[in-house]
Amino acid sequence: MFGLTVLGIFHTTISLVAVIAGLHAFWRWQAIDPRKTGGKIYLVTTVVSCLTGLGIFAHGGFGKPHALALITLVVLAIAVLAQTSSLFGRFSRQVEVVSYSLSFFFHLIPGITETSTRLPLGHPLLDSPEAPVLQTLFAVLFVVFLVAAVWQARRIK
Repeated sequence: MFGLTVLGIFHTTISLVAVIAGLHAFWRWQAIDPRKTGGKIYLVTTVVSCLTGLGIFAHGGFGKPHALALITLVVLAIAVLAQTSSLFGRFSRQVEVVSYSLSFFFHLIPGITETSTRLPLGHPLLDSPEAPVLQTLFAVLFVVFLVAAVWQARRIK
């Protein structure tokens, strides 16, 4: 199916659950909060998504998607550290919320890339993960993330 292995299908499914949980959290609470059920689902499925993604080598060896998975795990660790310690002092809640939002932005990169280069079947929207339109889209999404992160941090303050 879609040229995916069993691991690829599981990874895609769990990633979709993470994205849906993240969207639900943003809609409901304007932030991903692992103290709530949706946030817990997001955190667990994102970690599983990153770990399963490390085992997928559709484009050869270790590549950009693997690096992004590792970066996402580091960002999640920072979020959890901010939530469970006083390392960031009075900015702990802001670091936590912005870190979870950044991890969600990271979900969008492979999700949009894989979807646009695989679908519709036989005639995908884009020919390559390096398509300039993707780079432009991700730049725009990053600006949206930055605006949202500033709004979230100010909202908490």
